Formats: sequence, structure tokens, C-alpha cells
Amino acid sequence: MNSLFWKIFISFWLALLLFTGLSLVYTSHYLKETRHNVNNKHPRIHLRNLIIEAQSVSRSQGIKGIQKWLTKLDRDVAVPHLLIDENGNDLLNREVPHRILRRINRYKIRYDDDDDEHEHHFRPHHQPIIVGQMRYHLIPDHRSITLDRILNRPKVFAVPLIIAMLISGIVCFLLARYLTSPLNRLRTATSAMAKGNLDYRVAHTMGKRKDEIADLAIDFDNMAEQLHKLLTSHKQLLRDASHELRSPLARIQVALGLAQKKATSEIENELSRIETEAERLNEMIGQLLSLARLETNTSEVKFEKFNLAILVSEVVEDAQYEANSHNRHVNLLQKIDCQISGNPVLLKSAIENVIRNAIRYTPENTSVDITMKTNNDNKIQIIIEDHGPGVASDMLEKIFDPFVRTSDARDRQSGGYGLGLAIAKRAINLHKGKITAKNNPESGMNAIIEIPIAS
Repeated sequence: MNSLFWKIFISFWLALLLFTGLSLVYTSHYLKETRHNVNNKHPRIHLRNLIIEAQSVSRSQGIKGIQKWLTKLDRDVAVPHLLIDENGNDLLNREVPHRILRRINRYKIRYDDDDDEHEHHFRPHHQPIIVGQMRYHLIPDHRSITLDRILNRPKVFAVPLIIAMLISGIVCFLLARYLTSPLNRLRTATSAMAKGNLDYRVAHTMGKRKDEIADLAIDFDNMAEQLHKLLTSHKQLLRDASHELRSPLARIQVALGLAQKKATSEIENELSRIETEAERLNEMIGQLLSLARLETNTSEVKFEKFNLAILVSEVVEDAQYEANSHNRHVNLLQKIDCQISGNPVLLKSAIENVIRNAIRYTPENTSVDITMKTNNDNKIQIIIEDHGPGVASDMLEKIFDPFVRTSDARDRQSGGYGLGLAIAKRAINLHKGKITAKNNPESGMNAIIEIPIAS
């Protein structure tokens, strides 16, 4: 039985059968024991005890007392007990079956109220119960026992109900655990993959299962393996291509230098344009190599404790020079001294990339405002706010992916290649932090960097 469908079906089916079977067995056993205790050939001890109790209640409490006693008896036991007078009427006005009336006539002995010598003619379990001036007989009606009557009496039904609930509960608990345990492992695996751990595998944790969940685990591992190969080859291609481009680019720059020495004024502008594009290409290759290193050689990054406020101040001071040349400003509105564990060179480059990106898109005569805050999660926030056109809401997460630009605010004329924010995100993630973006209500965008504070 390797199908999960049949496992679920049969498990619930067996639980239902156990519940029903146990109820029927207990009911049958209860009825059998009841009849045995009341109808065996020995003295009818149970009925005699009830008659003695009823006689005592009748003498002490009268007709109201015996009615309460009979009502309680009818409520507590599965076997109906009728208290019938000589006219065939029940004290509680319940319907009396004809078989009960015939039964009474077989053993009823008429005698005078004052003639006590005939009292011995009554069997112990047929002794009359005197209520006022009337004689009553307590008769158990076993044929009137029904399942509905048993179910409506908690004292009778409580034991089988509790046992059935326990058994069905155990079966359902085991089934739920059997189903959810591997699903939780699959969920852990998908979470690990979402965080970039493509080496996580889950099929070996399924044991000897051979159902749909085990097949899903195998398919998941195959998918993870394929993704790992694709991403590895992609990173390798990116790194190798970047390295290989450096050599022809260097030769182009050498050739360009020689050409500029021999150039006439007629082609000087064209050569300058070639030089500008070569420098841009060299910058882009450098960024690609930085991105590739962050994605593949994270284990080689050395961490140390340092003051983040000092690092941010240095980045702001350097960025101010670039901003002044474009008639823009960079303001550090608030800083907080705090120690973090990380790589200062790598983190400085990441923060610098975000600030330079803000400088690029904020209009002239405006400023990029930087604020440091702490939150309740023992993390430091660096909020970088510009006054530019902002970003479309559906692009706020995508701008941190490589080579992503928005159509209006981040185009090729801005000088960016869509790599600066991607590099910043990789570096910040390496420090167990995160970077997010959101638009300001009026104009501009906020880039928010969160980094854990060192303990």
C-alpha cells in the first residue's frame, strides 16, 4: 500500500469501524449483563434491592418522593422500570406494553388489605410497593432498551464514548503526525532554498516511505540539484566572462592611447567617446567581478567588530565630494554609535553604492538625507532618503536584482548598470541584514538597511 490516498482512506475507515464496533460491543455487553443480573434463576437481588429502596422512599416521602425516585432511576439506567398499579397504569403515566400487563396477571394474588398471612405468596422480586392506598409493582422492561435510550443516558454511555474517543483520537493523531512530519521537513527544505541554501536535501529523511510524499521529496531534491547546477554554471560563466573581458579591454585601452597620440583634431572627439565607453565597460566588469565574488567566495570574507557610525560618517564625507560636483548635498541627520560584526571594507562599499545611487537620482539643489536608528530587534537601521522621482511599486523589490532598471528614473543615461544595488544587497545579506525600499508619500525613495548589532 504505497499510495497516500489509500493510507488516508483506510486509516479513517478503520477509525470509524473501531468507534462503531466498540460502541456496539459495549452496548451488547451491557444489555447482556443487565439481563443476566435481573433474569437469572437465582434470587433477583438487583430488583429486590430496588423494591426495598422504593418501599422505604414511599413510606418516608410519600407519592412525590417515589415519583422523584422513579424519575431518577429512569434517567440513570438503560433498562426502563415501570411502577404499575393494579389497574395497569404507570405511576409516571408512561405507556405500559401489553406483555407487561399479562406478566402481572400471571403472578398477582388478590387478598384483603388486612390479611397479612398471604404476604408470603409474593416472590421477593414481586413484592408490592404501597403508595398511599394503591399497590404498585416494579417491573423492568428489557425489551424497551434501545440504542437511543442508552445514548441519552450519560452514565451508561460515558465509558464507551470516552474509550471510542481515545482510540479514534490516537488513530487520528498518528495519521496527522504521519502526514505532517514529512511535510514539515519539506517546508524546512523550501525555506532553506529560499534563503539560498541549494545544498539542502530532504529525500533521505523520508526513511522507507514509498508514497506520494516520498516521490515529492525525490522530485524536490532533483529540482534543487538542477537549480544548483544552473546557478553554479551561471555564476561561473559570469565570473569567467568578466575575467576574459579584461584582457581585450586592456588591449583596446592600449590601442586607444596610441591612436590618441597620432590622432588629428578631426577624430579626437570620436576617440574621446571610445575612451569614455571603455572606462564604463571597465567599471561594469569590475562590478560584475565584485558580484561574482560575493556570490561564490563568502566563506573567505573576514569579519571583525567596528563602529558603524564612524564608517557611515566616512562614507558620507566621501559622497559629499561627488554630490557637490552635481550641485547636490548629502546630510547625516542622525548617527548612533554601535558596534557591529562584519567586514568594514565590504559594508562600506555597499552603503556607498546605495548613497551614490540616491545622489544620482535626486534633483539638483536637493539633498540625500541619512538617518541612523535602532529598532526593537537589536538591529541598527540606516535610512537613505532621496527626493527623486521614486520607483514604481511593483519594482521596489526588483531594483536589487542585477541589471534591473526602471523605465523612467533609472535609465542608461543615469550612468548606472543595474549592479550597484545588487552588490549592496549581497554584501548586506552576508552580514545577516537586509535592505528594502519604499517610496515617500510626496516624492523620492527611502532605502532602508538593517544590520544586527554585535552582542
